[in-house]
Amino acid sequence: MQQESILTNYSSFSCRFTPLGLIGIRAHGGRVTDLLFMHLEPSTAVSAPSSPLIDEAFGQLDAWFAGRLREFLLPLADARTDFDRWVREAMLAIPFGQTVSYGKLAAEIGSSGAARAVGSACGRNPLPIIVPCHRVISADGRIGGYSNGVELKRWLLDFERRNRG
Repeated sequence: MQQESILTNYSSFSCRFTPLGLIGIRAHGGRVTDLLFMHLEPSTAVSAPSSPLIDEAFGQLDAWFAGRLREFLLPLADARTDFDRWVREAMLAIPFGQTVSYGKLAAEIGSSGAARAVGSACGRNPLPIIVPCHRVISADGRIGGYSNGVELKRWLLDFERRNRG
């Protein structure tokens, strides 16, 4: 992957080219905080050294795209709310290549009837792919929404189905 990165006093940010285009990863305080699908030309980024944590995150992302990694092992920034933390933990438990409905995920965290709230928490997930919100779908099997577009969610689900072995 080619690399573009920006370092600040307390956080670091790096962009690399992936099979899905330019992806940025941000870390702060020794934890990964965001994975961003970048919609800009590579020439607009400023080159600077990356951080070891971001290098590790991109190494794991490379392994995931190569079909060699099923679960990311990275220190993640805390979720914004307790509810988001519960949803995140439940999403992290969904096996690679499988899906669960928003309603079932709500029931698993003890919030039956909160399918819409689970959907909102998925939409706020700052770490797509790493925290697999793409694995949460509608009860009737429809893809449902995705903060980065339904086509990307479909690509991620198809990729995992092809690579689940």
